[in-house]
Amino acid sequence: MPSLRPDQLKELYRLMAFTRRVDQEAVALQRQGELTAFPPLTGQEAAQVGSAYALQRQDFAFPSYREMGVAIVRGVDLVEYLRAYRGDWNGGLYDLYAHNFGPIASSVGSHALHAVGWAMGAALDGGGKAAIVYFGEGATSEGDVHEAMNFAGIFRAPVVFFVQNNQWAISVPVARQTAAPIHRKAEAYGFPGLRIDGNDVLAVHAATAEALERARAGGGPTLIEALTYRLGAHSTADDPTRYRQAAEVEPWRAQDPLLRLAAQIDDEDFTRQVVEEVEERVRDLRTRLLSAPRAEPEEMFEFVYAEPPATLAAQREELRQWHS
Repeated sequence: MPSLRPDQLKELYRLMAFTRRVDQEAVALQRQGELTAFPPLTGQEAAQVGSAYALQRQDFAFPSYREMGVAIVRGVDLVEYLRAYRGDWNGGLYDLYAHNFGPIASSVGSHALHAVGWAMGAALDGGGKAAIVYFGEGATSEGDVHEAMNFAGIFRAPVVFFVQNNQWAISVPVARQTAAPIHRKAEAYGFPGLRIDGNDVLAVHAATAEALERARAGGGPTLIEALTYRLGAHSTADDPTRYRQAAEVEPWRAQDPLLRLAAQIDDEDFTRQVVEEVEERVRDLRTRLLSAPRAEPEEMFEFVYAEPPATLAAQREELRQWHS
């Protein structure tokens, strides 16, 4: 058992409950045309919240496109976060350095290199900081991830590679992604790898805290494979019933991370109170998101060339006329 106080266990539950409810709301907002797309994370709350809760202020988190739970723990304004999924700004509109939370990375695996680069720089600055980078098991099929782990191993970079193995890379099962367990890949790069129960928030927190502490102290990188399950679709553009059976999903529902933590807290009055708190916060979030200003389409031309060529200027004028 990790050394977490009862009030910290309740804080973890609040964070996970809020993460799940916002996840549900974001899917609803997409169906209502308020978001262009959204990648649900229901079922993965313990992996995200438990690991992010182990971070210290000076550490830096590098998310992929499904880490809203990590954003919540880091204090990111969810309106600014969700505006990325509305198409207002690539990567999100929040201040990266106010939260030490990187931009949303939709290019699978590419941000692993960014995390290692930041970690190497942090080590050169004098240590005491660590990076954590989040990706799914499907990203381990990308060359960028292996390049990042190789660099991290050689330079002993203070970074934690946190793999949320949710069993499916869109419609491809993990058995078709890798012939060997993911955590064993760390051996080839010369640093520790471990597999944990990604639906047990206490196990996630304990393993991540230990890996981060070792990284900050100069002990090098760690690869953590958190076994979890994506209960919903890969994204709002996906239909999981076309490639997996309901019989596969049901056993994972019994491992629901919120139910498991609630059973340990064993306080029904508290859990009911959390439901009320979360609903109020989600209503406020919806109101603020719907009233947030829309991005101007012409903005896409602003950051391409210092001196736009005639072809780009013509395209901008065509858009201006069409949009007006």
